Amino acid sequence: MSESAAAPVNDIALSIEKVVRTFGTARAVDNVSLEVRRGEFVTLLGPSGCGKTTLLNLIAGFLTPESGEIFVDGAPISGLSAFERNIGVVFQNYALFPHMSVAENVAFGLKMRKVTRPEIARRVQEALEMVRLPQMGERRPRQLSGGQQQRIALARALVIRPQLILLDEPFSAIDKNLRAEMQVELKTIQRQVGITTIFITHDQSEALSMSDRIAVMAQGQVQQFSEPIDLYRRPANSFVASFIGEINRLACTRRIEGDRAVLECGPVQVRVPTAQAPAGAATESMLYLRPEALRAVPAGSAEANLGTGQVQAQVYQGTHVDLIVQADNGWLLRLREPGFAALDRWPVGARLAIHADLAEACVY
Repeated sequence: MSESAAAPVNDIALSIEKVVRTFGTARAVDNVSLEVRRGEFVTLLGPSGCGKTTLLNLIAGFLTPESGEIFVDGAPISGLSAFERNIGVVFQNYALFPHMSVAENVAFGLKMRKVTRPEIARRVQEALEMVRLPQMGERRPRQLSGGQQQRIALARALVIRPQLILLDEPFSAIDKNLRAEMQVELKTIQRQVGITTIFITHDQSEALSMSDRIAVMAQGQVQQFSEPIDLYRRPANSFVASFIGEINRLACTRRIEGDRAVLECGPVQVRVPTAQAPAGAATESMLYLRPEALRAVPAGSAEANLGTGQVQAQVYQGTHVDLIVQADNGWLLRLREPGFAALDRWPVGARLAIHADLAEACVY
């Protein structure tokens, strides 16, 4: 697992130490440890069944760890019920009470905490203004759009002034355009309030665009915990490299020569710094290159360092064109060309050579 430099103890809002949770013989959360800084937006990202939702439920108090401990602001919370934890939760389906007004929904947690009526009224209005729905207090949830319901669920979680907030795939029920708008809204509110946030998603682009750091999970374990740019450019292992974004995988044989790893990828030989490839004797490895690290150049160009091939298909994406290239040695590669000039320059059937930015390569 890869992590950034350790933060001071008093800057840690959430600490998870060697937590284990099983269901039958399966370890849903397997000896997980991580620390979240105060005010940080951290995403738990991974495929279905990776353990991210179980970990969120352990933090919230809906499940209890079989071993390990969870600390909020330095205090252990595993022995506390969900109600006793000062944690706000926004569920995937929002879980608004249909028989209550918007204001009553937002006020629910305050009433359970025996807050006085004048204070409840003041804080509910403050929360509704925070999510830019100050005039919606008398409406019922069914009278709101999906995006408005999401905001009310967020206001209900924030109004209790929690130590941290947990968000369980809150955008999964709204359409793509509204989802993008709500991502901006949520991140803006989170920064304004300065609240520590744990966000659950399986959407990679959502995680990369919103997070301060991302914990990628698989089989109940954290595979890498890093800032988005490090996660994308320097994945810790082959799972992370394959899971995050699109990537080309090229089988090769690796050997180390001084400070360089020499990779024999079929008839093509490439050299990368040993920092980008594990050290050791010659062994079978996989070279990973993002589509944007590959560029089409004319056949015979001195820039070519990854062989030649023929364009099999073009995939126009507005801001870029992906070229699907059948390399002469059998690889099927995806090259990403910015803009749209590649549509005319490299039509289907065109011959080309391939330049790889080897500074962006990873080997596992």
